[in-house]
Amino acid sequence: MAAIETLGRLAGDWQAISRLWLSPQDPVRESESLAAIRSTGREQFNELEYSWAFDGRPQVGRLILGQDHASHAVKAVWFDSWHMKNDFMVCQGSVDPTGVVAVKGTYAAPPGPDWGWEIIIEPDAQGGFALSMYNIPPGGGPELAVEAKYTRVTG
Repeated sequence: MAAIETLGRLAGDWQAISRLWLSPQDPVRESESLAAIRSTGREQFNELEYSWAFDGRPQVGRLILGQDHASHAVKAVWFDSWHMKNDFMVCQGSVDPTGVVAVKGTYAAPPGPDWGWEIIIEPDAQGGFALSMYNIPPGGGPELAVEAKYTRVTG
């Protein structure tokens, strides 16, 4: 399945409660989230734009995804005003036969080695989707950092 098809089916406006964990031991922080999925770049790419809040301060993020026709590899650029500040992350990944899109990138964590970050978009049976993000410490496994289960904005 093509990532462009998966996200094409999810085109439109969405709402969710975004849940953030600063570490697995910390309590969850919740905020309202709005998202929009659109085709862009002459329908060669899909864009997921979302908003949320950290301690009452508005934040925004954007994920732009494309897919190589020959290899089917998914490529993405991601930024988030809180998570990435003044930088962006280049990610690579895949889409599975059920339409789950997963991409991974890395970010600097001085003075230590880079950490990994995984973003997963998973369509659900009710026509919505889950957006999950995982922090991956060096030598460790994925730790849930962000989760939002989006439903369509109606009328």
